[in-house]
Amino acid sequence: MPSLYYRDIPSCVMKSVNKVILLGNVTRDSELKALTGGQSVCTFGLATNRVWRDPKGEKQSLPEFHNVVAWGSLAEFCSQYVRKGKPLYVEGYLKTRSWEGPEGSKIFRTEIVAENVILVAPREDANNSQTHEVSAQEEVSAGSD
Repeated sequence: MPSLYYRDIPSCVMKSVNKVILLGNVTRDSELKALTGGQSVCTFGLATNRVWRDPKGEKQSLPEFHNVVAWGSLAEFCSQYVRKGKPLYVEGYLKTRSWEGPEGSKIFRTEIVAENVILVAPREDANNSQTHEVSAQEEVSAGSD
């Protein structure tokens, strides 16, 4: 059976992937805002830890802090249920935005745009939904109303 390597694929066929999967703890309560067009946006922080053993066999840990943004109905869900200290699973993609700072320098911020959020902690109320998944099509049609 022939094997296929990236060098054998023409560049016009190359695909790219921008996918993020995080499982961590919320570092700050979610903050919901409504934009002038009526679109909802929610932001919160998420911390993950990379754990490994050093050459001496001692356990090492390095925290990483992420900024997460959710839009539309997912933003509404996050504003109700995402709370500081709670474990959370997030799927989404990376988005870097930039703006001009006060001294004229360009500032960059890379964020995770959430597409799926799962509350990992046990339910506090049996009526609350633990999973909220919003497809890109739902968001597009919701934004067109």
